Amino acid sequence: MESNKEFFWRLTRYYSLYTVGFIAFLCVLAILEHEGMPRSWIGYLFLFVTIGLYAAIGVVCRTSDVPEYYVAGRRVPPLFNGMATAADWISAATFISLAGGLYLQGFDGLAYILGWTGGYVLVALLIAPYLRKFGQYTIADFLAARYPGKRGGNLIRILAVAATILISFTYVVAQIYGVGLITSRFTGIDFSIGIFLGLASILVCSFLGGMRAITWTQVAQYIIILFAYLIPVVWLSAKHTTVPVPPVAYGAVLPKLNAIERKLESDPKEQEIRKIFQERADDYERKLKNLPHSWEEGRVEAQHHIDDVKRNTRASLAEIKAASRALSSYPKSPEEAERRWSDARAANLLRAQAPISQTEPFPGRDKDSSDIKRNNFLALVFCLMLGTAALPHILMRYYTTPTVSAARKSVFWTLFFIMLIYLTVPALTVLVKYDICTSLVGSSYTHLPDWVYYWANIDKVNPLVSISDMNKDGLVQLGEISLDGDIIVLAMPEIAGLPYFVSGLVAAGGLAAALSTADGLLLTISNALSHDIYYKVVDPSASTQKRVTISKLLLLVVALLAAYAASLKPGDILSMVGAAFSLAGSTLFPALVLGVFWKRANQAGAVAGIVCGFLMCVYYMLHTNPTFGGNAAAQWFHIAPISAGVFGVPVGIAAMVIVSLLTPPPDEATVALIDHIRTP
Repeated sequence: MESNKEFFWRLTRYYSLYTVGFIAFLCVLAILEHEGMPRSWIGYLFLFVTIGLYAAIGVVCRTSDVPEYYVAGRRVPPLFNGMATAADWISAATFISLAGGLYLQGFDGLAYILGWTGGYVLVALLIAPYLRKFGQYTIADFLAARYPGKRGGNLIRILAVAATILISFTYVVAQIYGVGLITSRFTGIDFSIGIFLGLASILVCSFLGGMRAITWTQVAQYIIILFAYLIPVVWLSAKHTTVPVPPVAYGAVLPKLNAIERKLESDPKEQEIRKIFQERADDYERKLKNLPHSWEEGRVEAQHHIDDVKRNTRASLAEIKAASRALSSYPKSPEEAERRWSDARAANLLRAQAPISQTEPFPGRDKDSSDIKRNNFLALVFCLMLGTAALPHILMRYYTTPTVSAARKSVFWTLFFIMLIYLTVPALTVLVKYDICTSLVGSSYTHLPDWVYYWANIDKVNPLVSISDMNKDGLVQLGEISLDGDIIVLAMPEIAGLPYFVSGLVAAGGLAAALSTADGLLLTISNALSHDIYYKVVDPSASTQKRVTISKLLLLVVALLAAYAASLKPGDILSMVGAAFSLAGSTLFPALVLGVFWKRANQAGAVAGIVCGFLMCVYYMLHTNPTFGGNAAAQWFHIAPISAGVFGVPVGIAAMVIVSLLTPPPDEATVALIDHIRTP
């Protein structure tokens, strides 16, 4: 016990000194900016100093010892495990995209905050203590021991590994996408190159020291995340109110923002903009009804247009290039035209609506549309809660604590450290929107702020910021502003006119959030392959050194595959993460929870539950998501594809219960294992 206390206080001293050093670093950069240091140097310093710090921790904590590599030696104190888990949890989706989701969706975006925090309550009550009592290294270890069949637990182990890889890979692609977004913005390099540069720092931590290096790196990353999120929001609170406490300050700003929203809703110029978007949506509707003739007519018209431009001796080079781009980007087939025009119609219909209120729950044109929004809100909360309680990379963290009691305490600390960020997210959203409505809306197009051009040039194909003078009045209307949700946090210091070193700090925080989660996810995937497949199934006699080496090699391969997938820009971060939660809830949650609390559950039932839950979830996603060739009209009860788990989880539970009851009960050894892990 004394050694644990000494270890705790030694860690406290180290990270206290680290925090003081980081504050000093911030002060130095603030002074250097004031003295005229170029902005690009500040961005490079923030990114490369923090990445170098993470790499140094990874080198210092390198290990080839199996317990250290897989579970950090099971000696991480609850408070520090809570910080590490919070950093593991506060991913790119939370840091970069959560405020953007609230900005774009209003009240509906609160589903993410409620679902993710509620999930940790389920973790504390239903899963974490029992996993720690069981011991071992991975989620598949627990499921294989809990559901042994006549030929052992390898079947359920392989299914658990497959589910772990699919869930974690979907999630890690979103994190690496966030890394590319940040590095490309603050270093000026190409998005794809930025992804692979960020990947290098991920690999240094996880490749050399496994869970041991990742844990201590994540504690350092959480401290940076906390500073990066709170400092600019506190600054913004002080700017708009006299209270530098964001959760209090935004309560004073919210009534002012609501008054502005009501004014903009009835503003004639805003109505004019919304009418233009409605006309565009109607035009796409006509094209969709007249397919394939409308596709052929459009293709011929685009060809004639470029011919006319080329024949015109007064046409500029820019006009010729624009006409050529229009023809080259035209849909290659009627099927592609249907997909793209359907998306364009939906996007224009969305912008034809009045501004979304930040306070009105489930706004809709009528009661039916309002009910649909409410149902989707509840379905998303359900999927995020159960998905959180089944995420392999989060559950693995509770193997690292010294005792079962420490596992319970670490869940408390995790929630506490997450709360410090989550209480600030709605405040940031409201304050940024108020800033845009009061400083950008109504301004002249000839004096747009610099941040608009910076962010618009990062991705010229799908701009993160787009402001166009649609009604040609020379003034910016709210309806003319299109912001990608992924830049609300990253661009917030520039939007609010804060010093540039704050922008660098936010970028460093976003990078820390993405890297910390990516570290944990990549280690989870490589451990599942090396420990659960290679060691437990293929070569049980492998030496400890060989097991760790295989894990490191697999980690490198998986990281490169994830980076390649992220470089293809598969979609927005929040949607990718949402899919991972539905998959986790549908596949692993029934087997984990019923495995602890229902002794009658057996291997056949668990296999049926995992397979049926997975198939139901994937079928609904593919069937209803236009990105995968589905159709939104095929949705059941108008539930969005991101909430596919609302169907997958019940199907998984039902299949597991029915098949378990129709097959022989578990043996006495399995029942004894359940009694053991449920004994305090």
